Amino acid sequence: MENKNIKEEEATKYWLHYFRRNDVPKLSAAELDQQSEYMYAALMQTPDLNSFKTRRLNYTIISAAAAVLLIVGVSFLYFKSSNIVDNNQHVKAAQAIPVPGRTAATLILADGRQVALSDASEGKIADQTGVEIFKAADNNLVYRASAIQAGNSQSNTVLTANGEQYSVDLPDGTKVWMNAASSLKFPTTFNSKDSRIVELTGEAYFEVAKDTAHPFIVKTDKQEIMVLGTHFNVSSYRDEQTTKTTLLEGSVKVISKTKTATIAILKPGQQAQLSAQNLQVKEVDLSESMAWKNGDFNFENEELSSVLHQVSRWYNVEIIDDGKHDGLKLSGMVSRSKSLATVLKSLEGTAKLKFKVEGRKVTVLD
Repeated sequence: MENKNIKEEEATKYWLHYFRRNDVPKLSAAELDQQSEYMYAALMQTPDLNSFKTRRLNYTIISAAAAVLLIVGVSFLYFKSSNIVDNNQHVKAAQAIPVPGRTAATLILADGRQVALSDASEGKIADQTGVEIFKAADNNLVYRASAIQAGNSQSNTVLTANGEQYSVDLPDGTKVWMNAASSLKFPTTFNSKDSRIVELTGEAYFEVAKDTAHPFIVKTDKQEIMVLGTHFNVSSYRDEQTTKTTLLEGSVKVISKTKTATIAILKPGQQAQLSAQNLQVKEVDLSESMAWKNGDFNFENEELSSVLHQVSRWYNVEIIDDGKHDGLKLSGMVSRSKSLATVLKSLEGTAKLKFKVEGRKVTVLD
């Protein structure tokens, strides 16, 4: 106890000296905390106030202690807030650096619940009537029928934002790979249905499980695609002028949602291109259409606006183009795992273009 009292007296003298001279104490953070504790203890154990001398001493101690506590408190808040600001600045700085996309998506269940698939653990995610939903080890979403009952089908939706991609195994065994900024709505079971219908916005590659009794139909805002069992890619972004359906294997029927309801039957290696009121079928290089799924950008005589849209979606950046380069077409190939700077440099090398990057904003220069 005697040793403690001596330390408290030393602390009191130290702070009294500090207030008389108005000097900043030369103490470390740990020493400052220790001295403050001693001062606080001295304040709590003040002698009784029977004499003027005692009252004067206690007044001095109380004043000094109050000031100490104020300084310590303000210092703590300052350094704490400084650390918060510093951390926030680091977070904002990291978020401002465009990076390649990642494997992520959001699952929206029939009851409105949302599951961030990148954060979900491997294993069962949810149970729905007659269906179990799993996240596989390869970041694949899998639907398994547990007890199929007629009329129990509900609808789920998988969403990928800019800079995200994901794959889904549908209840019928169909496999779907979704590109960035896409949405796929589908029933949790296809039982008691004459056809298997899904709705798509954005881009996805389908490997449809064969079932001749139940045609597989992909609906977009501009067309419908009907298949029995085949492999094909659909690109139907609302900010693109052309909807493209590319067939790799089997056969598909493309029906445009125009007044004339144009129909096209595709063979492997062909692509249906629907723009405005016009539906055309062309022979294409399949590697170009499938480049995104294989981890690449592959442009072959591609409109600049379409190229910029792809870059914008994958790196989640805003691209500002004044339209002075309308009609310009680019060709080239680069990995989607490369940095944004590398991709833009590659584009600059294929045409007389320059880009300016400021955070998440990219400007096309003259």
